[in-house]
Amino acid sequence: MSHSTSRSDGARSSASSASVPPGPADDGRHRPWAEAGALLAAVLLLVQGVLGVLQGVAAVAKDDVYAVVGHYAFRFDLTAWGWIHIALGVLLFLTGLGVLRGTTWARVTAMVLAGLAVIANFMWLPYTPVWAVIGVGLGLMVIWSLSRSTLSSAR
Repeated sequence: MSHSTSRSDGARSSASSASVPPGPADDGRHRPWAEAGALLAAVLLLVQGVLGVLQGVAAVAKDDVYAVVGHYAFRFDLTAWGWIHIALGVLLFLTGLGVLRGTTWARVTAMVLAGLAVIANFMWLPYTPVWAVIGVGLGLMVIWSLSRSTLSSAR
């Protein structure tokens, strides 16, 4: 019984395919969609940070911008929400700058802060339902693209 490395139909056997190095698209280092997603995530962090600060300032100033829509289980004082959004917005913006620079700490921090922003936007639903849902979607996009990309400080 001989152990040939190819079958009669020209395909490689499993024994020889294990020794073939992966191609450039298979090695996990080259993911153009995820790389573009990491850049998009950094920009989204910057935008979400600025918007968070603006939302927070409007809430703290007791502006008439926000009105509660119906009854909601997670109802908090509007001023407290304002300070939460200001703090989270500043952190998101600074982390977005770090992601643009390609630092590893910023990528990890961005995923954690994006998760917190998703939770905060979910709890912000009574005040701005449409923007809260958009904020949840943006946060999930940031988490996905940063977890799939390999953007590093080596660039």
